[in-house]
Amino acid sequence: MIVFKPLFVYYFFSCFLRFSATLDTLAPSHSVRDGENLVSPGRTFELGFFSLGNSKGQYLGICYGISTDAIVWVANRETPLDNNSGVLKITHEGDIVLLHNTSSIVWSSNTSRTASSPVVQLLDLGNLVVKDGNDNNLENLLWQSFDYPCNTLIPGMKMGKNFVTGQDWFLTYWKSTADPAKGEFSLRIDTHGLPQLVSMRGDTIKNRAGSWNGVVYESKFVLNENKVYFQFRLVNSSVFSRLVFNPSGTAGCFTWMDWTHSWVLFATSQVDQCESYAYCGADAICNANGSPECACLEGFVSKSPKKWYSVDWSDGCVRRTQLKCNGDGFQKYTNVKLPDTSYSWFNRTMSDVGQPQ
Repeated sequence: MIVFKPLFVYYFFSCFLRFSATLDTLAPSHSVRDGENLVSPGRTFELGFFSLGNSKGQYLGICYGISTDAIVWVANRETPLDNNSGVLKITHEGDIVLLHNTSSIVWSSNTSRTASSPVVQLLDLGNLVVKDGNDNNLENLLWQSFDYPCNTLIPGMKMGKNFVTGQDWFLTYWKSTADPAKGEFSLRIDTHGLPQLVSMRGDTIKNRAGSWNGVVYESKFVLNENKVYFQFRLVNSSVFSRLVFNPSGTAGCFTWMDWTHSWVLFATSQVDQCESYAYCGADAICNANGSPECACLEGFVSKSPKKWYSVDWSDGCVRRTQLKCNGDGFQKYTNVKLPDTSYSWFNRTMSDVGQPQ
């Protein structure tokens, strides 16, 4: 479950896209150069070359057609071109290649399957795909950009893991607004125990949104023996929305406002310390409106009273008395995030776990 708290502010960053000539699909006999672009059938998304701020590096990326400053995917995020001589092509084997001066390969899709008539197409979902030009079945794609997210999740994209192929879908933030290279933070589904959404710095959990509980908004959560993934979708297809993982290690949801022609940040994943992982320690509860924020669960006391009263709650709490297993029961808590499920076992047949009921 992703829990976002309202926060209404405007969000901008600068990039300069230079699109003019357009193509619908790209076959081996064609190419895309600086000043040209691929467009999706409904012109919802565009793919082309761009630069960021005052950076001299040039990238190949996908943006919204309504707002070219909203980059949702970057191909060569680790290897920028040093000038505007980039050329995008597809080989007869079905590999998308980004060339420098039509010779050296800067980036490649490394498509593992081949087709008799491979073409590249940008779908209205924002998904760049390689497919056989004679096959319109999207289940038979040779390659898709949705399998390699950057820092943005858009409707239709997945976040999770395919246990059969090993494919891992997760977000990594840009190093800065002028450098889309991978940063040290990632936003992913932790598949240990009952899957949950976490923000990680390297191998360390920094924030935890919690496990899926079947509520919040129009979304899909799938969990079975082959895969686990989260996917959100929009009820109104005319509304444009994106979830962006920021360099600060937090995620923000943005919606396009036609009347202001700008993206509005309407929700963020962390607005208080209670979103920090294990902020209050074990067997404690965090309430951002409380004073202090941390409190021991009923029947528990602080493990390190001196540190606790010095506003260091990291040691958490311990039981006041040992369980007697005779007359002891369970205390009900409401409106709280599910506990950390990394080391849990669970029943797949329960209604809020696995396939939506």
